Amino acid sequence: MSDPATILFTAEIPPYRSLSGRGITIVVCTLGVLSLGVTTVAWTIGAWPVAGFSGLEIFAVLMLLRWNARGARSMETLELTETTLSIDRADARGRRHRLTVSSAWLNAVLEEPPGRVPSLLLVSRRRRIEIAKDLGEEEKRDLAVALKAALHRQRHPTFDNPQLREG
Repeated sequence: MSDPATILFTAEIPPYRSLSGRGITIVVCTLGVLSLGVTTVAWTIGAWPVAGFSGLEIFAVLMLLRWNARGARSMETLELTETTLSIDRADARGRRHRLTVSSAWLNAVLEEPPGRVPSLLLVSRRRRIEIAKDLGEEEKRDLAVALKAALHRQRHPTFDNPQLREG
């Protein structure tokens, strides 16, 4: 029997973000240049209150992008050992929560409600835990396939007995 702490499968699930840090910088700079152009034109024709609203607009966009970037720090990690599956979640503030479930009767189920992104659930008897909430549809499907395969390998190990090999 091998060490029960041996990790058979691991998956790190970062939240989906369409913009990288460089992309955010490009968006902010482009919006700033466009806003400065509109503000300058408005100022020259005497509509100086536009400058204040333009400043508020830039401030609101910066706050929303900052809020979005802070959410990118969250992470979910799955670790399957011979006896358990651990789900380690970290939120945007860095708070961590670890949940460990027995993998003996565990199944990965992909529920697909019509018109929505499917939900990936870990089901064990009557307990249902949703994982990978931040992933898109294709990523959830890939994770479901990989997790099902890992659970299958864990329950049906292949043994290599040198005495049974053909000479």
